[in-house]
Amino acid sequence: MMFEKMKRWKNKEEGHEKEAILQGPIPAHVAIIMDGNGRWAKKRALPRMAGHYEGMQTVRKITRFANELGVKVLTLYAFSTENWKRPKTEVDYLMQLPEQFLNTFLPELIEENVQVRVMGHKDQLPLHTLRAVDKAIEETKQNTGLILNFALNYGSRAEIVHAVQKLVDDVQNGAIQASDVNEQLFHSYLMTNDLPDPDLLIRTSGEIRLSNFMLWQLAYTEFWFTDVLWPDFTEQHFLQAVHEFQQRSRRFGGV
Repeated sequence: MMFEKMKRWKNKEEGHEKEAILQGPIPAHVAIIMDGNGRWAKKRALPRMAGHYEGMQTVRKITRFANELGVKVLTLYAFSTENWKRPKTEVDYLMQLPEQFLNTFLPELIEENVQVRVMGHKDQLPLHTLRAVDKAIEETKQNTGLILNFALNYGSRAEIVHAVQKLVDDVQNGAIQASDVNEQLFHSYLMTNDLPDPDLLIRTSGEIRLSNFMLWQLAYTEFWFTDVLWPDFTEQHFLQAVHEFQQRSRRFGGV
């Protein structure tokens, strides 16, 4: 009985905090470096794959909550170009996760009006992963709610190099003039060319670095770091991050 009372009190308090947060500015684009799955599993004497599975459940929960708050874009760092260095068994399992997630939760994403996107070098993904990704993109492309943008086989330096290569080709082909090149034009060559830059970056697990994630796009993003491991990350933690974002003065170099 006491436990149920405490649970109701906790839910009531969180509801009040959510209402207060909704009165302030909500970041249009939130990017998350989802870190700590392996350490979560190790603490429980479980295989690393168990941590990745639990992390997938957190993705579902936070996607739903971000949509409720009115976030327009949620970009999740799911698999980096450097992650191929991990043991093959772990990489193989990580390549199954997008398929498991999208096949399981696609009806829910469609019902919630979420649009799925993927940025990264998709041509290097296994065929079964690619099929699941393409199916989700196709079946949600008409949705007008939250954009759930997975960074899959993504690395920011590779993205920038590729953008420069395309830009040089267009200059050499006469499509554009070198004098036309500015920040806005360069942005159009990036994988996020039709998305706003992130307003808020969240990184879990206590690490304080960007790990080759959206280096160009994060130039004026507010950063929020937490020691919480990704499988333990809750809606309450997300509210804390947004609350901290709302307390900051974003001057973009001005006064």
